[in-house]
Amino acid sequence: MNYRKLGNTGLEISEVSFGTWAIGGAWGKKNDAESLKSLEYAIDQGVNFFDTADVYGAGHSEELLAKATKGKEDRIHIATKFCRQGDIFDPKNYSYEQVSRYCEDSLRRLNREAIDLYQIHCPATEILRDGSVFEVLDRLQSEGKIRHYGVSVETVEEGLICLENPNVKSLQIIFNMFRQKPLEALIPEAYKKGVGLLVRLPLASGLLTGKFTANHVFEEDDHRRFNENGEAFNVGETFAGLGFKKGVELSDQLKWIAEGRNSMASAALRWILDHEEITCIIPGFKNVKQVQDNLTTLETKPFSPEEMEKIQRFYHENVKDFIRGAY
Repeated sequence: MNYRKLGNTGLEISEVSFGTWAIGGAWGKKNDAESLKSLEYAIDQGVNFFDTADVYGAGHSEELLAKATKGKEDRIHIATKFCRQGDIFDPKNYSYEQVSRYCEDSLRRLNREAIDLYQIHCPATEILRDGSVFEVLDRLQSEGKIRHYGVSVETVEEGLICLENPNVKSLQIIFNMFRQKPLEALIPEAYKKGVGLLVRLPLASGLLTGKFTANHVFEEDDHRRFNENGEAFNVGETFAGLGFKKGVELSDQLKWIAEGRNSMASAALRWILDHEEITCIIPGFKNVKQVQDNLTTLETKPFSPEEMEKIQRFYHENVKDFIRGAY
């Protein structure tokens, strides 16, 4: 395993880490025994960082992480998130009293004394612009309930607002071959300020595995079925904002990236890690095989400057005009 510094927090985390949305819920069928087996396998391979949230299976993924990391709390770092249990537009949802409750509930489910990285979970832009929530997090940090805090953002604008606060230690962003806008301003600015960058949806909800056909049907409880057009939450959280059929079409045009590499998926993940500014990727998983597949990224051949330029050109000429929603 390779490790990278999480900004200026002092933490060094595995460059291939994992997100736990899929094992919590909203990605089709799940199996707790298989989830725990997968977590244990990842830890045995040197993974020391996991991202979760209080709304992933109504806290279920936090409980699974507590079981998997019992006795290893000092060496396995956990980032969790808050705010989406309530109205993300309501300032009361970010009051000290409310955030304290969210924090205490997560600590109980995680069975920990402090949260390594506490993140605001895609809040409304106006909440970030107001900034009062950061004072609340400063207070929780002074109380020892959280060690560091960051923000999971939907747009470049939101990320740049967060960077104005010196105590924001990380940003969680959507960044992949289909979502390259953060490269223009956000990623360089965060790196310059020593803010860690966690990349979610690195495979664009599975599009960049190259395994789907246009007529694929997802399970009813899979967000890739019920949120393709932003019906339940931000459209960018599903297929990076692309319509599914368009995404499959574009994915087919990128299959060349797998040539000389383990797979299209490992190539897509390698491309992200070829940007030194990125701290880690946090792909999801539901079984040991998916964990193993994602870890092959570590052995995957880096991209040449010519290939990087080709991928950037492909995004500008073929992809960006089809991304929906603010980003």
